[in-house]
Parts: sequence; structure tokens; C-alpha cells
Amino acid sequence: MAQRKLGRRSDHRMAMLRNLTTSLLLNGRVVTTVTRAKELRKLADNMITLGKRGDLHAIRQVNSFLFNNEAAKKVFTEYNTKYADRKGGYTRIIKTGVRRGDASEMCIIELV
Repeated sequence: MAQRKLGRRSDHRMAMLRNLTTSLLLNGRVVTTVTRAKELRKLADNMITLGKRGDLHAIRQVNSFLFNNEAAKKVFTEYNTKYADRKGGYTRIIKTGVRRGDASEMCIIELV
């Protein structure tokens, strides 16, 4: 599966996406660039799908990926019941215009 490099080395890119995923699952929405949001969507949807599965292996996978234990608890207690009847597409990207400093396209990614 091809992915965007986002101008980072692979370890830095993965840490940044893990941070964004943790923040999204904790707060429900994150303001970021469109390209980062498109990459974040894949990871956040995967975490919620693991939360819906709910077995021991899924718990261990979510805990190893997210940086915050409260975000992992939220995945298994709140989001698995909220999205129980939904088959995917747990996030929404809303474009908000360009950033003033470097004119990169900004957006809000939020949980549906």
C-alpha cells in the first residue's frame, strides 16, 4: 500500500501519525493539513475497527499503537458502541482554507 511521505523520515512520520491518531481519538477532532488528514483517516479507522473487534489481540494492538492509555480505553468503551452498526468511514474531513504562513491547505478531521 502506497503512502504519502509528508517530508519526514519513516520513524518521524510514524510518530507524528501516532500522535495525531491519539489526539483525534481523545478529542474527537484535530486541525491539520489535508495530506496529513488523509493519512490519519486510515489509521484512525483501523483503530476504531480494532475497538469494535474487542478481543485480546485487538486490545494489545491498540495499546501498542496509541501513546495514551485513556485514548485506548475510549476506543474500547465509547467508540465500539457508538460505531457498532457502521461498517467504516468513521471520520470526516472538512477543508478550512489555506494557512497564512505557508499557504498549505488546512482542514478539520473529526469523528462522525
